Amino acid sequence: MKQIRFILVTAALLLLVSAIPDKTTTIFIIGDSTAANKDISKGKLERGWGMVLQSYFDDNIRVDNHAVNGRSSLSFINEGRWDKVLERMKPGDYVIIQFGHNDEKPKADRHTDPGSTFDYNLAKFVRETREHGGIPVLMNCVVRRNFFVNAPENDDDEKLRTQTFKDGVRMVEGDTLIDTHGLYRVAPRDVARRMNVHFVDANKITHDLEQGLGTEASKRLHMWFLPGTEPSEPKGKQDNTHYSVYGAHTVAHLLADALCQEVPILKKYRTDADYTVDRLGRGQYLTLDEAITAAQSSSKKDDITIQILGGDWDKPQLPKKSKIRFILRQGATWK
Repeated sequence: MKQIRFILVTAALLLLVSAIPDKTTTIFIIGDSTAANKDISKGKLERGWGMVLQSYFDDNIRVDNHAVNGRSSLSFINEGRWDKVLERMKPGDYVIIQFGHNDEKPKADRHTDPGSTFDYNLAKFVRETREHGGIPVLMNCVVRRNFFVNAPENDDDEKLRTQTFKDGVRMVEGDTLIDTHGLYRVAPRDVARRMNVHFVDANKITHDLEQGLGTEASKRLHMWFLPGTEPSEPKGKQDNTHYSVYGAHTVAHLLADALCQEVPILKKYRTDADYTVDRLGRGQYLTLDEAITAAQSSSKKDDITIQILGGDWDKPQLPKKSKIRFILRQGATWK
């Protein structure tokens, strides 16, 4: 009898817990390789800005990144990826919508036209997000690092991953960043205005970032390495589209600020640790030792915060007067 009573009580508690509504707000991201999650095996350094966005929000926000390499607004819909987002969405969740890099490509399974099919797809994302109780946020595409006097032919950004440094284009670079997106950067703003949607001008934000850094310093944002300078890319690389760890975090930080300015209610969930550690690659570092080394060499005089996302970790033994402070998030625990 006691065993039966125990089973009944346990079942009742489980039902009660399952009935408690999930108060976490999800920010879904749909888009292309500039935002997508990346393979981090063998020390690979490419990251998407959406992959690291969780580093800039506390546990009240869950970032669910559905951006995928090589996708356009058209292929994202046709492959059933948008349906999967709708299945997960609950009222009050946000959807960041950012396409353009691949919509402009000539392949029929990806190509759309601004002012026509591209706008139609963006409007579909907005309309169906609202029908599910979600809140859409349109962003236009981030810029490519294009300081070339004459832009090189580029029919597929995904080919850049298989190129080495010697395969890169040999063209003269100037001092001014040149746009490569044309009306694809204008259409999201137009749709946002027509449909009264939140809009973040990611194109201008990243343009100002790259232009401000200039021709040489902006290379650090991207997968741009001289031969022999990066172990994971021994032959070097000249990829002016996709982001490095540094680039993804720099862009995500700026876009998180812009998102909170556009949607002020998100400001209270915004967080800014000095370093983030995550075994899935969402932080600047994969291990605590790397983050601690960086913190110890920092010139910052105030306390330094190291944020840890998920997982069980051995707690480091630091001197009592250490200026390093840890923040455990996403279910992270000390062993």
